Amino acid sequence: MSTTYQPKKKKRARTHGFLKRARTKAGKRVIVKRRAKGRKKLTV
Repeated sequence: MSTTYQPKKKKRARTHGFLKRARTKAGKRVIVKRRAKGRKKLTV
């Protein structure tokens, strides 16, 4: 069996980062919900 997860900081940030979230309607909702919950980190 091969390893499948090869972490890359840039890829992670670009896929799940704040700017990517802020771009979509659903993503904005994610940010709002996480702010409401009082998350220390909103995105990666």
